[in-house]
Amino acid sequence: MKDFTIRQFADACQGIWYGPEELLEHPIQGVVTDSRAVQKDFLFVAVVGERVDGHRFIKNVYQDGALCAVSEQKLEAPVGPYLLVKDTLQALKDAAKAYRETLSIPVVGITGSVGKTSTKEMIASVLSQKYNVLKTPGNFNNEIGVPLSIFMIDKCHDIAVLEMGMNHFKEMHRLSKMVQPTHCVFTNIGVAHLEHLGSRDGILKAKLEMLDYAAEDAKIFINGDDDKLSCIKERAFSFGLSDKNHIFADQIQNLGLDGIRCHIHTPKQPIEVTIPLPGTHMVYNAMAGTSVGLSLGLTTKQIQQGIESLKPLSGRSNIMHTKHYTILDDCYNANPASMCAMLDVLNDTRARKVAILGDMGELGEQSEQLHASIGEHLKKLSIDVVITIGTLSEAIHKAALQNVPQSTCLHYKDKATFLTQYQEILQKRDAILIKASHYMEFEEIVKILSEDERLGQ
Repeated sequence: MKDFTIRQFADACQGIWYGPEELLEHPIQGVVTDSRAVQKDFLFVAVVGERVDGHRFIKNVYQDGALCAVSEQKLEAPVGPYLLVKDTLQALKDAAKAYRETLSIPVVGITGSVGKTSTKEMIASVLSQKYNVLKTPGNFNNEIGVPLSIFMIDKCHDIAVLEMGMNHFKEMHRLSKMVQPTHCVFTNIGVAHLEHLGSRDGILKAKLEMLDYAAEDAKIFINGDDDKLSCIKERAFSFGLSDKNHIFADQIQNLGLDGIRCHIHTPKQPIEVTIPLPGTHMVYNAMAGTSVGLSLGLTTKQIQQGIESLKPLSGRSNIMHTKHYTILDDCYNANPASMCAMLDVLNDTRARKVAILGDMGELGEQSEQLHASIGEHLKKLSIDVVITIGTLSEAIHKAALQNVPQSTCLHYKDKATFLTQYQEILQKRDAILIKASHYMEFEEIVKILSEDERLGQ
């Protein structure tokens, strides 16, 4: 953080101060909601979560160097100074908005149904060729993660690249109020979060709330091939595979797990680039990075270097070469579009192909139909073994049985059952895709398979 005091935080959230008056002018070095992350001169916000109430840990944070705590409960015999507020989560958001307004750097906001995190990583990789970039850490893209990300912006940063996720109306509106993006990137409008947003039109409306508090002269970047985003095409810079877009890609060559080679045509000059992560969907991410990079003054050479230096994240298009298997770890989250895209990537491998798929959440009334669509998509591919785990994914299994009778199709009600039997199914040198919504916690499967020490078949 830079030059933001306890007094400024207190004024922003209308907190009542309990502590030495002189301490109010002390600059805050960081803001956290996890007591384990407290460092010297940090401020700890005691948020009441679904599982844990942060107020339980207030008494412990001072010994780790916390300047003060923010509480919505009046503390009896407090161990250290604190701010009393009506709602700690709202206080966190109000203070983040105030801190954002002290910053004059460009802030890139990214939203969309699919590819937010990989697009964020791509844009940050590109921009880092010229600037010191703060990017959203991990999955900090909600109403707790976004303000915490904003507070991480420090004096050394030239640009911030922030991922903005939501699953309800007005949530993006509240995120936009804090982020106030100068550059707005929309990846696509898919079918994620239908449970709360009803339709793709509802999803579009909710995503466009990012513009509610965007800078007056904010630059807008859209996937111009997306039919729903065409409604803002006239005031946006578009990228896509069609040459009607401002930036477009062609000569796409699939290199399997080694990535994608393509030509990206820009208003300046074409860029011949090899994207080091697999999947043709990565071409859109590269075009998004190119679009934002050009707008912020990068050369085409710098953009190429940024794209080609992209590194994978755990759980997202992460290829792991283990003792016995090649694992495509994409288990962080899932929706129909991303699941089909990763199945296409698996299909490009030369090994025996195994898909381990789990439930996809927040699909509403269309959940069964959308799960079944994955089984129907398999008809276009040559996947040897299709393993489904969970309740909702049984619809994938049933559709796969009908559409790919030549494949081995197995269904398990839970991970535990599968993990007692997987060694009888998998073979040495298999290429294995592992994908499901985050709540399925398929990271456990990734860990166990990656550490498998059996001799194999």
